[in-house]
Amino acid sequence: MAQSHLELDKLLNEYIHNYFLKRKLYNSAKVFMTEAKIDPGYEATDPMAIDSPEGFLLEWWTVFWEIYLTRANENYSEPAAAYIKMREQQQQQQLQMQQLQQMQQQHPGGPMDSERMDENNIDSGTQQMAPLKQLIQGNTGGMSGAMQQMQVRPQLAASSIYGQAILQSKYGLGGAGVISSADAFKIVQGINQLGTSSGLHKPNQQALAQAQIQGNFGNSSFRNYGSPMQSDFTHAEHKTETSKGFSFREVGCIRAKNKVTCCHFSPNGKWLACAGLDKKAVFWNMDTLLTHTTTYEQHQDSITDVRFRPNSTKFATTSLDKSVRICDPSCCLHAYTGHTSHVMSLDFHPKQNDLFCFSDGKHEIQYWIMNPFSRARISKQEGSGQVRFQPITGQLLAAASDKLVSIFDVKTDKPTHSFQGHSGVVSNICWDVNGDHLASVSEDCVKVWSLRSGECIRQLNSVGNKFYSCVFHPSYPSLLIVGGLGSLKLWAVAENKTMTVPAHENIIAALAQCPVTGMIASASHDNSVKLWK
Repeated sequence: MAQSHLELDKLLNEYIHNYFLKRKLYNSAKVFMTEAKIDPGYEATDPMAIDSPEGFLLEWWTVFWEIYLTRANENYSEPAAAYIKMREQQQQQQLQMQQLQQMQQQHPGGPMDSERMDENNIDSGTQQMAPLKQLIQGNTGGMSGAMQQMQVRPQLAASSIYGQAILQSKYGLGGAGVISSADAFKIVQGINQLGTSSGLHKPNQQALAQAQIQGNFGNSSFRNYGSPMQSDFTHAEHKTETSKGFSFREVGCIRAKNKVTCCHFSPNGKWLACAGLDKKAVFWNMDTLLTHTTTYEQHQDSITDVRFRPNSTKFATTSLDKSVRICDPSCCLHAYTGHTSHVMSLDFHPKQNDLFCFSDGKHEIQYWIMNPFSRARISKQEGSGQVRFQPITGQLLAAASDKLVSIFDVKTDKPTHSFQGHSGVVSNICWDVNGDHLASVSEDCVKVWSLRSGECIRQLNSVGNKFYSCVFHPSYPSLLIVGGLGSLKLWAVAENKTMTVPAHENIIAALAQCPVTGMIASASHDNSVKLWK
């Protein structure tokens, strides 16, 4: 029993810490984590029962209060009333089952008695499911979309109404009264937000911002309407239905001591690496939202690029100190310090994981292999800015050099495309998910190029602002996010619609996206990195 209480106390502390993080009370979260002695990696071993935008603790309390009010007086919401009615019916069914079992033990019957009992169970189970379906599918109590989309499973009527919650299966809770804490945790399983009938949920600034974005983009922002780009820029849409609208909001923020110039998500989406003028990489745990700073030998000057190796936790950094370092979160594995010029950018091949390349201040591109750590060859093509392999196949390499973007074959080192047209230096390039299009950014504009036609098929000018970075949205492939001076520009490329989102207080130097989680990261010269979803 003592161990059970310790486990419950530990779980409650984790929920409180998660609530602080979701409410952006980061200082309180750090202090509480220290005082409560919470394991920083608790979400990996003790996952939340529900990943609620406002914290599971608030969702639990909202549901508990809703049920309590329903039991206490007649001013109740229909979903809560339906739930209580179901629980009462379930208890009656369990009582009837016990009585039938006792009767069968006392008076064993033939096949007909057994068939009658099974038939009664089926009829009772069907009656139990009716209010559950009503609660999920068609109530007027303002139940959330996530609740309405829950799949009704037949076995729920025979066990608990919302199945065995994580808390119940782990800590042995359940089977108590209608408004016990265990039942409250069960009902919250699978619910993102209960209705506003209790008056506990009120609009916040993020919700208003989401509504504004939806209002400007509309529900058709990612559909094709015969624009000039239609025949050339066609993507497979994400499974999320566009009719449900598009949302984009900040979900996290960390601070650095100096300007942040680059960032990249790990392949599994568990880590975000950030670097810049601090001369060292900082790792952001996506489960706990806590940071880990590397403590081994660092660069001697600003870091210009950071990239994770595919299917690995290893990463590489380039720096103005003329070096390239291959590391993991605990140590530096390889260091190339004999270069004669600033190293500006690097990238790993998506299929040949041992192969990477980097560009330098002398417009030179070098290919290196990891094992043994050595230079494979020097490209005849020029590149002094960002270098990015074509995703999926890695057949092509895109390289920025002043106002020019060059595309060339990795195996033959022969040029395939030369994209010209920027009036300023190209600071950032990015491929779309299929590698059919490339976006390039200079201060005055962002251009989208087609590899099929070899031409610029869309252009967005930075009217009243300046552009510095770009990335395609991981869930909406035809949506390009552009980093400017303090704000993000969301550009629905096919329809040429835009929306401006205030984000930082200075230049947004880098953007990264994670296909696994749908997250976007923005790194800025205001010494911060923000997460968006």
